[in-house]
Amino acid sequence: MDKQQRALLLKLGIRSTLKGFHFLLYALHLCMSNTEYLLSIYKTLYIDVATHFSTSRDNVEHCIRTAISNCWYKGNRELLISITGYELKQKPANGEFIDILYNYLYQEG
Repeated sequence: MDKQQRALLLKLGIRSTLKGFHFLLYALHLCMSNTEYLLSIYKTLYIDVATHFSTSRDNVEHCIRTAISNCWYKGNRELLISITGYELKQKPANGEFIDILYNYLYQEG
């Protein structure tokens, strides 16, 4: 996986002890290699992440949601808002969060 993606998740306050950290890392890797994943997060991206980690799509969704909550409530919310480019009034949904990180990484890359 890309060191930049890992560093970004850690800076956001998402610890590598969370399953969602590893699921997000792999999901970002897939999105960076094929943007079609962004158009079908639940039906395609989660399934491919779940297959890779031998788990269920629902578990992937739940663990990513937990990781996002960690970022929002305990992590570096200010960094997330600054890389988003617009005001976040509430915790982003999974798809929005993945899209925010993807676009940030794409611009930085």
